[in-house]
Amino acid sequence: MSDPSTTPDRVLVTGGSGFLGAHCVLALLNAGYRVRTTIRTPARAADVRSQLAAGGLDDPGDRLEFAIAHLTSDEGWAEAVAGCRFVLHVASPFPSTQPKDPDELIRPARDGALRVLRAARDAGVERVVLTSSFAAIGYGHAPTDRAFTEEDWTELDSGRPVSPYVQSKTIAERAAWDFVAEHGARPDGAPLELATVNPVGILGPVLGPDVSTSVELIRLVKEGRLPRLPDVRFGIVDVRDVAELHLLAMTRPEAAGQRFLAIAGDVMSAQEVALLIRGHLGEAAGRRIGTKLMPMWMLKAAAPFSRRVRGSLSDLGSVRRATSAKAQTVLGWSPRTREEAVIATVDTLPTYRSHRS
Repeated sequence: MSDPSTTPDRVLVTGGSGFLGAHCVLALLNAGYRVRTTIRTPARAADVRSQLAAGGLDDPGDRLEFAIAHLTSDEGWAEAVAGCRFVLHVASPFPSTQPKDPDELIRPARDGALRVLRAARDAGVERVVLTSSFAAIGYGHAPTDRAFTEEDWTELDSGRPVSPYVQSKTIAERAAWDFVAEHGARPDGAPLELATVNPVGILGPVLGPDVSTSVELIRLVKEGRLPRLPDVRFGIVDVRDVAELHLLAMTRPEAAGQRFLAIAGDVMSAQEVALLIRGHLGEAAGRRIGTKLMPMWMLKAAAPFSRRVRGSLSDLGSVRRATSAKAQTVLGWSPRTREEAVIATVDTLPTYRSHRS
């Protein structure tokens, strides 16, 4: 039997207790890989195992390992990447409300990505797949009807409002590409390969309490806590398809050095989402779901009292379209529909409540 510490098919997933991280761990284990995932404390191991069970995998056996590491500390990363062939760097801060100081998000996102890349390079990892975001592509631009592609970058110096989260994802991804270009030589002289996955709003089956801000929106709509809806439109992609795209970007030779947008079809409005959920739940359960738009005067009146409302004002009425043609053409990726992603979220939400407020 080979030494498991040198098994070439071991993959490190950072942030395995999170919404996307848990789905990536599940997809890798189902595909036959050994997986090591980082968690913040040993107690979080039970959360990961619980989510895997919710996803239909009761006992991964010795193919699942855990490592303690934090985005804000160098400690633990060398041990986390040891013996891994690939790394999926999924962990990144994504709060439900934006902080006053952008550095609260920028520092852990950028410095954490660099810590992972540095450790991966030193350990001889073959390729890192970084979970970036559409946030690093489609913001800070003048209004446009065209669909954004992987050639686009968010413009942080355009003078248009850009949230701390958008700043963090843009700065972290640019820092990652700069690192592999300038410092990416592994001990054997071969270059550390990098690919990024840039999803829009991620929905889909909820396996545990750590969910995306996009899922929080669906929960608020389903529970009737948004009697009036903001006039916003956003892209949607299923978390299972984002996990699959990570695996394709990890293994396909043509993915090295590439970015891949992940979106299912066109954008949806909050009103369209609410109507879809209402129709799915039926008349009795759906009666509490609001489907009318909130007038602008009401949003502006609420803005001084809510950081979340203030952060959304710049997005009202705007449309940012994107295309996943590259991922579909280059990697053969075929996502579920946006409607499937919404319904899967709705159907798996009742068991769980997010710890976020």
